[in-house]
Amino acid sequence: MSEIRHSANLVRGIWTSAILSGLLAVVLGAVILAWPQPSVVAAAVFFGVYLVVSGLALVFLAFSLPVSAGSRFLCFLTGVASVALGIMAFRHFGEGYAILLLAIWVAIGFIFRGVSVTASAIGDPRFPGRGWAIFFGLVSIVAGFVVLAYPFDSIETLALVVGVWLVILGITEVVSGFGMRSDVKKLEKATDWPGHAAPTTTDKSVAAQ
Repeated sequence: MSEIRHSANLVRGIWTSAILSGLLAVVLGAVILAWPQPSVVAAAVFFGVYLVVSGLALVFLAFSLPVSAGSRFLCFLTGVASVALGIMAFRHFGEGYAILLLAIWVAIGFIFRGVSVTASAIGDPRFPGRGWAIFFGLVSIVAGFVVLAYPFDSIETLALVVGVWLVILGITEVVSGFGMRSDVKKLEKATDWPGHAAPTTTDKSVAAQ
């Protein structure tokens, strides 16, 4: 029972993290879309914040998810790479090729995260919210390749495309988080946790008297 309780607590933290990360992506995407002509500096800050926060979330998941060692390592590696890409976005926004760099950083961040989540979910049938996680991962991979292949000629175009994808990814991640939450509720209901243990034989005998 203690193992089940520990797993439920872990998944609860995971789905909470997914929902918060998704909401952040939606907010950042909406802010970018509401700003028709952001500066390169502002766009770099927004994109960098998303990459760093999502990377830290992946590092957290690497140490929390009850999955195989390979999935943990992939998740950790992706998280570190995402944080590094976010820091690069902050450091390179003043250069002449900033638009291209930002597009590459964001695209690679999307792809890394999508591959990590998809591989972890496919490789482990016990992955919480498995179906939604796979869907989110695939959407993230598609977003990455779209951003990577798009011929950006201005920061406004980059902001528009990435802003739209951030909103889409954020909504998908929030839905994925609620899918994980549903799995936790089913686990708790199936095990009658917390606090209400199934009556023992002795309890039934006393009740019958």
